[in-house]
Amino acid sequence: MNNNQLQQVATRVSLVSILGNLLLSAFKLFAGIFAHSGAMLSDAVHSASDVFSSFIVIIGVRISARKPDKEHPYGHERFECVTAILLSVVLFLVGLGIGEHALQAILGGDYQNLAVPGTLALVAAVVSIVSKEAMFWYTRYHANRIQSSALMAEAWHHRSDSLSSIGALIGIAGARMGYPVLDPVASAVICLFILKAAFDIFKDAIDRMVDRSCDEETEAELHRFVLSQEGVLGVDLLQTRIFGSGIYVDLEIVVQGDQSLRQAHAIAERVHDAMEEHFPKIKHIMVHVHPNEA
Repeated sequence: MNNNQLQQVATRVSLVSILGNLLLSAFKLFAGIFAHSGAMLSDAVHSASDVFSSFIVIIGVRISARKPDKEHPYGHERFECVTAILLSVVLFLVGLGIGEHALQAILGGDYQNLAVPGTLALVAAVVSIVSKEAMFWYTRYHANRIQSSALMAEAWHHRSDSLSSIGALIGIAGARMGYPVLDPVASAVICLFILKAAFDIFKDAIDRMVDRSCDEETEAELHRFVLSQEGVLGVDLLQTRIFGSGIYVDLEIVVQGDQSLRQAHAIAERVHDAMEEHFPKIKHIMVHVHPNEA
């Protein structure tokens, strides 16, 4: 799949998210106001933030899909990490705002005068849970398909919204059963879910930006694959680094020392091509050849 196709997939998924979140946030805002539920209003704000984050994803994916140029000879993939960091900051600020409002209601102590949420708030919570979970699986599928960190961040944004709606449902139901303080408590729980999602997205994006190596299992699989190639007698060095959504590999292999330069080069090319074909996440491999000592 080329860069244009990746961009088209990411844009289409983000546009679906924008439309879904616009409708959902409007419905939850309506339900929160007319059913007197602070938890549902908090949930509506969370869904509205998804609309903004989807626009950020579209912009980030468009930039990261650009071809390498003179100023960026290794491509623009890391701009997608910048997009994910922006998403995490948006989530964090939304979570803090919701948490502050919930704590004010909880610490106020005047629980008897808190409004009891109406049935419409319960309906909105159920609709939100089902809708956001569907959007999570839809976005996650395409994020894995095109290996997009920004799109994966958006998927987990949907999941955090689904979890927050579960908290809202519990709080609203509890408030209707005679415990009105549970509605702002639900808002506080929503805040924690949002902050946790923001932290996870931020950490993943930072890991991708600082050239973190692949996990041990992936490196072991790469090592076994190289050794299985014809003409390879050993592996002196195998280093990996995650660059944006791709993997870069530095490899030093051992070959028979009495071969011609042309033969040794042919082995290196064969290993290079086989690895790129077998491991789609690999964007670039540098193969260096060492002669055996025998």
